[in-house]
Amino acid sequence: MASLNNMECVILCGGLGTRLREETEFKPKPMVEIGGHPIVWHIMRHYASYGVRNFVLCLGYKGDAIRDYFLNYRLRNADVAVSLADNNIELLSQPNVDDWRVVLAETGAETQTGGRIKRALRHVRGQRFFATYGDGVANVDIAALHEMHEKRGLEATVTAVHPSSRYGEIDIQDGTVHSFQEKPQVGAGWINGGFFVFERQVFERASENPKMVLETDILPPLTQAKQLAAYHHDGFWQCMDTYREMQMLNEMWQSGRAPWLRS
Repeated sequence: MASLNNMECVILCGGLGTRLREETEFKPKPMVEIGGHPIVWHIMRHYASYGVRNFVLCLGYKGDAIRDYFLNYRLRNADVAVSLADNNIELLSQPNVDDWRVVLAETGAETQTGGRIKRALRHVRGQRFFATYGDGVANVDIAALHEMHEKRGLEATVTAVHPSSRYGEIDIQDGTVHSFQEKPQVGAGWINGGFFVFERQVFERASENPKMVLETDILPPLTQAKQLAAYHHDGFWQCMDTYREMQMLNEMWQSGRAPWLRS
C-alpha cells in the first residue's frame, strides 16, 4: 500500500450552509459541532487515521472562526497562565495534540467549489491530492480509495455512495407492518459522496474563474473524456445539511456508535 503521509487533503470549508441556518448564521458549516468537536475535525481525524496529516482548508464564509480554532488549537488543549499586564501566555501542560499540518487558505466569500480548489492548488505540494467537502462524515476506506485511483490511472476518482432516505421505510406484508427503519440508506442508485482523488493537472488547466463549480465545470468534462473513476462505498456516509441531521450525528456520537470513527 502506497504511503499517504506526504499527500494533502483539500477540504471545502467556505460555503454558506443555508439549509442549516440555525447554526450557520453564527459560524461556518464546518465548525458545527458533533460531540464537542467541529465536523471538519472529524473529517480530518478520519483521513489522519490512514496517515494523511497535511490539510488545506479552503476558507470563505465566516472563515475567521476556522482560523481562530486552529491558531488556538494548542491552547485549547492545555492548561495556560495568562499575564494580563503584558499578555504573555505560559503553557502549564503539554497537550497531546494531533500531528497535523493545516494550511488556512483564504479562497473568497463568493467563490464556488471548483474555484476554491483552483485557488488552493498553490498550497498542494504533490502531483496528486485528496479533496472532500467539509460537511459530511463517512467510514470510507481512504487507502482503498487511493489504491483504486492508482490502478485505474485516470485523472480523478469520486467516491460514489448510497444516499440516506429522508423518510422512514415501512415493510408491509398482508396489511401488517413487518419492519420500520428510520432514514435507511437507499439501496438503488449512487450519488457523489465527495472523498475525491485528483491529479493536479485537472486544476492546472482549469480557468481562474472564481464562479467555477466543481460539480458542473470540472466533473462533467472529466466524465466526457473518460477520466473520472468511481470508487463504490457501501458503508456509512452522512452529510449534515439540516438541523435534524446534525442532531442525528450527535446522538450517534453520544451513544458511542459513531460509524465514522476509526481507531
